[in-house]
Amino acid sequence: MDLSTTYLGMKLKNPIVPSASPLSHSLDSMKRLEDAGASAIVMYSLFEEQIAHEAAELNHYLTYGSETFAEALTYFPDPGEYNLGPEEYVNHVRQAKESLGIPVIGSLNGISTGGWIKYAKKIEEAGADALELNVYYIPTDPKLTAQDVEDRYLEVLNAVKTTVKIPVAMKLSPFFSSMANMAHRLDQAGASGLVLFNRFYQPDIDLETLEMKPSVHLSTPQAMRLPLRWVAILYGRVKASLAATSGIHTAEDVLKMLMAGADVTMMASSLLKNGPQRITEVLARMDQWMLEHEYVSVAQMKGSMSQKSVADPSAYERANYMKVLQGYK
Repeated sequence: MDLSTTYLGMKLKNPIVPSASPLSHSLDSMKRLEDAGASAIVMYSLFEEQIAHEAAELNHYLTYGSETFAEALTYFPDPGEYNLGPEEYVNHVRQAKESLGIPVIGSLNGISTGGWIKYAKKIEEAGADALELNVYYIPTDPKLTAQDVEDRYLEVLNAVKTTVKIPVAMKLSPFFSSMANMAHRLDQAGASGLVLFNRFYQPDIDLETLEMKPSVHLSTPQAMRLPLRWVAILYGRVKASLAATSGIHTAEDVLKMLMAGADVTMMASSLLKNGPQRITEVLARMDQWMLEHEYVSVAQMKGSMSQKSVADPSAYERANYMKVLQGYK
């Protein structure tokens, strides 16, 4: 079966790309992902805050005034837990490119247009084949309008685009009042790809200590429904590549996303749970399914179940909501 696909202008051998995660912290782990069949790898993110302050400065700003409230001393992470050192990140990208035979995609996480953006150029110079802007932003100021928030995303994209020549993808959250319009604006601004969606990790409350506590819960297959819908809606309406992420665990999940219109599917939770060999298993199952259903290539199925291709486009809109409720017994 021809599993090849094109993402950000790059020809990939298959549509499975490990997303930004701890799996890219070591060259050995990245090599094992490649050996298992990964067609490209997205590096873990370099954060704007890491670039803005070196280790000592970061420690100062994170802990400044924290002695005022005892609880705050345990809230802020130890600076040693950060992937400190922007230059070390750049070197890691360089070493990955020298060691791997598949595309390496750098990842920057930030929301302002400051000097940290110069590291986009450094990542490019280190050999990265593309760059993913992982925008994690919680607008808590009630004076900020939806337009203000959207403009900030566009400002970051434009600032990076003027710095590098490699393709730039935007990893977005689903929390826009008009997701389709936001995707259109980013597409018009020159985003090479849209990654749907960023998982916003939510805080929790410890009822015994009455403290806020961070927590990470790996995704479940149910999480894929949201990106599935929006990939299907955007397919054919934007020129940018579409990457689906969140809740992709099985070959069936990958196949559904491809039919919705995704160019690639990005996995992390399933790989963290099952190890790199999970990619090999998913690819084998895809081959088997395609043979049984008489598909010869990924290109043949891509977008076949998108909103523009299905017999009832309203299934991706409000009609689906009504049908689901009426069908529940």
